[in-house]
Amino acid sequence: MVNVVSQTHRSASNDGLTSNGLIPQLFTSVPTLNEAASYIAQTTSIFTGCFSDNSVERDSRNPIVHAQELETFSCGQPRGYVASICDLPSSSGSHSTTHAESSNTATAAPINGEITRTSARVASEDASAHEESNPTGGIGISMFKSLIDRARRTVHGSADDIGWLQRASGMPPVEDGTERFTEILDNIRHGLHKLPNSMVYLLVPGLFSNHGPLYFVNTKMSFSKMGLACHIAKIHSEASVEKNAREIKEYIEEIYWGSRKRVLLLGHSKGGVDAAAALSLYWPDLKDKVAGLALAQSPYGGSPIPSDILREGQLGDYVNVRKLMEILICQVIKGDLQALEDLTYEKRREFLMKHQLPRELPVVSFHTEAGISSTALATLSHVAHAELPAVSPLSASDQPTKLAVVIPLGAVMAACAQLLQIRYGEKSDGLVTCRDAEVPGSVVVRPKRKLDHAWMVYSSLNDDPSEADASQVCEALMTLVVEVGQQRRHELAMKDE
Repeated sequence: MVNVVSQTHRSASNDGLTSNGLIPQLFTSVPTLNEAASYIAQTTSIFTGCFSDNSVERDSRNPIVHAQELETFSCGQPRGYVASICDLPSSSGSHSTTHAESSNTATAAPINGEITRTSARVASEDASAHEESNPTGGIGISMFKSLIDRARRTVHGSADDIGWLQRASGMPPVEDGTERFTEILDNIRHGLHKLPNSMVYLLVPGLFSNHGPLYFVNTKMSFSKMGLACHIAKIHSEASVEKNAREIKEYIEEIYWGSRKRVLLLGHSKGGVDAAAALSLYWPDLKDKVAGLALAQSPYGGSPIPSDILREGQLGDYVNVRKLMEILICQVIKGDLQALEDLTYEKRREFLMKHQLPRELPVVSFHTEAGISSTALATLSHVAHAELPAVSPLSASDQPTKLAVVIPLGAVMAACAQLLQIRYGEKSDGLVTCRDAEVPGSVVVRPKRKLDHAWMVYSSLNDDPSEADASQVCEALMTLVVEVGQQRRHELAMKDE
C-alpha cells in the first residue's frame, strides 16, 4: 500500500511540474518563503502594470487566462489548488500527508475549471483581503508604485511643456526678422548707427546679475560712446518676477519724468521676463512712456532647467533637491526661490494666461543655439576683473594691474545644451530652448551663429574678432525694435485714413 501511495505521489508530482505544482509546495513548506513569494508576485504585477498596458490588451484577447492569473493566493497557485495544499502541515512526513497531497493534485484539474469561470470581481476581493491580512506587503507595494511613478515623471521631464506657447490657441503669429537684423548688424559693424538720441535705453539684467560686475557693462559703455543715454536697471535679479516688474515700472517712470524721453527696453534672460511682466501688468501707466521691448535669450514660455529641478513628485525629492536650491538661492545668494520658480513652465503658463503683452507694443525676441563641439566645451568666459596693487612686479607703472577673472561658464552652457539636445531633441543656448524664447506676436531673430546663453553679457576668450560683439548685437536688436515701431505706427496711420 505504501508503494502504491508513493507511486501515486510521484505521478502527481510529475504532473505538478507541468502545472507549476512542485515549486509552490516548496514555498509553502517554509512560511518565510511563502510570504516572500507572495510579495515578489505582487510587486512584479505592479511593475509590469506601471510600464505597459499589455494587461488591458490581454484581457480583451483572453479574459479567462487573465482571470486565472489574477486568482492567486500567497503561494502563487489558483484558488482551489492553494486551499488544498497550503492548509497541509509543513512538517508532516506521514503517508496520510502524502496521500492528501496526491489526492489534491489529482483534483487540481476540475478546480482549475472552476477558476476559469471565476469573475475578476472575486479576484479583486481576494487581493484586497490579502493586502488587509498583510499590511506590510501593502505598504511595500505602495512605496514601489510611488517609486515607479516618480521615475516615470523624472524621465519624462518637460517633454510635454517645451514649446507650449506655440501650440496655445489665440496667440498671435510671429514674424521672421532675421534677414533685416543681419543687414542692420552689418551696417553697425561698418560704422552706420541709426539708434535715435530721442530715446533712453534701459538694459534689464537677468538672474544672478548682482554677482557679475561686468554684466552689460561693455554694452552700456558702447552706447555712451555714441552719445546715447543708457542705463542698467539696478534690480535684485534673484527676486520674483512681479517684484522686479514693479521696480522696472518705477525705473521707467523715473527716467521718463527726468528726461521726457520714451524708454526702449532690452532684457536678457530673466531680465526680459521681468521687463515683459512690467509692461503687461502696468501698461495703462506706461504706454506713453515706452517705445518698445527687445528680449534676448529670455525664457518667455519657461525653461526646462528650473522646471526639471523644482518639479514635485520626481526622484529628486528623495535627496531634497528643492531644499538644496533654497539654501543656495536664499542663504548663499540672498535671493528668493520664487525667482527660479517663476521661470518654470507651470508658473509661466499661469502668468501668461492672465497677462499678455499689449498687441500695439513693438517687440523683438532673439534666441540662439549654443555650440556643443569639443571647442565649445572648453570655452572660458570673462566675468570680472581683479586689480593688483601697483607694487606688483607685473605692473610697469603706478596704475594697478587688471587681470581677467575667467570661469568655464561657456563650457557649462555647452554641456547643458548637449544635455537638452540628447534628452528632448531641442536646440537651446544651454538654458533656454529656441521655441520657448519666441514671444507670440513679436519679430523673431534666429541667427545661425552659435552663441551660448552667457555670451550676450560675458565675452568669451575665444571670440572671433571678425564677428560682431555683444554690444553690437544689442544695438542691432534695439534698432530693429525702433524700425518695427515706426512700421506699426505707419500701418495704424494708414488704417485711420
